Amino acid sequence: MKEYFFIIGAVLLLNISCTKSKTPQQKEKQEDWVTPFEKSNGLETFTYEEGIAYFKKLGSVYDEFRVFTYGDTDAGKPIHLGIYSSQGAFVPSDLKKSNVLLINNAIHPGEPDGVDASMMLLRDILQKKSKVIPKNTIIAVIPFYNIGGALNRNSGTRANQEGPTSYGFRGNAQNLDLNRDFIKMDSKNMKTLAEIIHVWQPDLFIDTHVSNGADYQYTLTYLASHEEKLGGVVGEFVKRKMNPYLEEKMLENNLPIAPYVNVWGTTPDKGYIQFFDSPRYSSGYTALFNTPSYVIETHMLKPFKQRTEATYLFLENVIGFLGEYGAELKENRKAQFKDDLHKDEFPIAWEVDKSKSDTIFFKGYEGKMIKSEVSGLPRLFYDRTAPYEKAIPFYSSLKVTKYEPKPLSFIIPRGWKAIIDLLKLNGVKVTQLKADEKFAVDVKYIESYKTVKSPYEGHYLHHSVKTITKKEELQFFEGDYLISADQKRIRFLMEVLTPEAMDSYFAWNFFDPILQQKEHFSAYVFEDKAAEMIKADESLRIALDKEIKKNPSLKNDAYAQLNFIYERSDNKEKSYLRYPVFKFMPN
Repeated sequence: MKEYFFIIGAVLLLNISCTKSKTPQQKEKQEDWVTPFEKSNGLETFTYEEGIAYFKKLGSVYDEFRVFTYGDTDAGKPIHLGIYSSQGAFVPSDLKKSNVLLINNAIHPGEPDGVDASMMLLRDILQKKSKVIPKNTIIAVIPFYNIGGALNRNSGTRANQEGPTSYGFRGNAQNLDLNRDFIKMDSKNMKTLAEIIHVWQPDLFIDTHVSNGADYQYTLTYLASHEEKLGGVVGEFVKRKMNPYLEEKMLENNLPIAPYVNVWGTTPDKGYIQFFDSPRYSSGYTALFNTPSYVIETHMLKPFKQRTEATYLFLENVIGFLGEYGAELKENRKAQFKDDLHKDEFPIAWEVDKSKSDTIFFKGYEGKMIKSEVSGLPRLFYDRTAPYEKAIPFYSSLKVTKYEPKPLSFIIPRGWKAIIDLLKLNGVKVTQLKADEKFAVDVKYIESYKTVKSPYEGHYLHHSVKTITKKEELQFFEGDYLISADQKRIRFLMEVLTPEAMDSYFAWNFFDPILQQKEHFSAYVFEDKAAEMIKADESLRIALDKEIKKNPSLKNDAYAQLNFIYERSDNKEKSYLRYPVFKFMPN
């Protein structure tokens, strides 16, 4: 792993995109730093070109800030990453000395609050005008993650949103929603972001958004990585220390916040459930690396100016938190990685525990049904003249519904190189067999599964997966991939390589070729073989008779009877429904 980061770190140094030879003459006039947001009194946001130019100008003037470019995106442009470091920590070898905060903006460019808030906050920190002074904290900022969407600018697609006057589009250059792409990595954007994440190893990740599922008084709600999915000391730290700190600091500035309001088709006054952030989302993905995340969700029915100012304040308070407690967070993450290496099993499926709830004092508006002026039918209406604050249940507890035992290692045939490439992009250490050899391994067979009926982000997702496990001796070959479970990426490996997990690579169709038989039989030929088989094996004849009694329709279905015999013969191909990720298990 150290070698992996060293190589990428060297690439990073080659990608530096700024010059650092400033003179007093280069100091800009104050008016030169005014943003489009400020010039328009909160009505306009940066275009992509304006934002990158502003970002680069910060990097060219201030020694504490540098701009790097990484990789590629589906739009054909690299991702820019700005690094603020008061101590000049601009290479990965410096990371042990500081906390690292990574802020990702414009994953949905129609939600640009974070773009403007980040630019202004960086400027104010650099110009010593912010109320927060970053202590032992590296601030890494991606100004535009979804570049294709940022370039696809319009003024109409955010039908429910109060400003700005123009903005980008949710889909990227492939029309993908990048906040569903973290695990599957279909976009070049995500492949590049994975490099950034694994080079800079953030202690905290922030993703800035705008959303609406109900109307309420809050300008900003937050979605924290689920504490029970984070688990251990990191999960406890987030719930007991970080969330309360941020709520308190925002309240001190007369901007109360609440957990993300996850209600659809109802109103929040009855209580609501904490959003389940599986690894397709940013907060679920970073949790696999013991990095807590906040998805900031400003409320689209509030004006753009108000939303952006709230985002600015939240980011400022996050930096303040890291200054006070960042060292503790870093130690907790280190302890969690160590603990993961000693676990015998990992949870891979959860459900909400409705028997437990927290109580939150929610600031909402009364919701009621009124007559629609369009259809004449009842419609939901939130009455802003009837605000309330009431105690409501907040269901944040999860219970594990499935654990998966940790193997000593995984082995994957070399034909599945696309899977290996994804693992490597996520920092997984992989070796290859040096010779052909047979091994006794645990083998999973797909017993049943369901598939969605319509495409979702370019895939037909599988779910409700059930498997059976057998111990078999299989032949493996030189070049097949061996993956030790004794590495920091074990949580990631368990989620993506366990087919029953919600966002496993199996669920996202990467192993679909095993779901189709490649060989079968012709009835007129197999009739004679089947007759010989039931003559030679009385137990097979008895099993067929029992199946016919249980399922009478078989009696008049000659082909189905032949298939019953075929399925129990040596003619059936061994690879059908055999999941090609094999495990060496402890004795």
